[in-house]
Amino acid sequence: MNTDFPRVLTLIRKERGISQKQAAADLGISQALLSHYEKGIRECGLDFLRRCADYYQVSCDYLLGRSPDRAGIQITVEDIPEPDSAGKENVWNGGVLPVLNKKLIANSLNILFDLLARSRNKQLLQEVSSFLMLAVYRMFRVVHTTNPKNQPAMFSLPKALASRYADAAMQMCEAKAAAIAEGDAASGVEALSDVEPLYVTTEIIAERYPLFSSSLLNLIQNSESRVDYHQPPKKKR
Repeated sequence: MNTDFPRVLTLIRKERGISQKQAAADLGISQALLSHYEKGIRECGLDFLRRCADYYQVSCDYLLGRSPDRAGIQITVEDIPEPDSAGKENVWNGGVLPVLNKKLIANSLNILFDLLARSRNKQLLQEVSSFLMLAVYRMFRVVHTTNPKNQPAMFSLPKALASRYADAAMQMCEAKAAAIAEGDAASGVEALSDVEPLYVTTEIIAERYPLFSSSLLNLIQNSESRVDYHQPPKKKR
């Protein structure tokens, strides 16, 4: 049985503001049967799947959880827009702070991913990328919970497990990335073939990334201030 179908079927109905009774009538089945489909108690046939796709104007692949896109499109690099390609995304009601933080993060990521490209290590790129995606995922879930109208069925991972499971996955990503960076062949990771392209100083960063260097250096400073680490006093001899 497809475990995503009941979740997506419930999610899309609730997001559209359609009652279960109304949806069942429109789809030509009893409310009890629709309830069973939404709870995953019974598995629907292909004909009902098609009716649902037509009714909600989405693809069968979306209903089955095979694609996160409602039209069932499998996204490619060319399909992904640039961060501000839709217009003035940086004009928000929140004032200057959201704009500043977004730019600091986005510009710093430009430098980080350029260094990852220079490393020519696909495994390092994958571990760093997964770590960052998981961080965004965790914070998006936190923000998502602020409004009780938001449907938890948007996520397949239960809320009670999400944070700790994601945290464990992030630690695994960080551990593997660190093993690659340190050349720990015993960890079964792909060693870096040449570390010279990854040599950086503040001067190199400023020369190589004139548009982004100040963002990265400010992000480092802000992050370490947030950590609030204090150097222990040196012992007197």
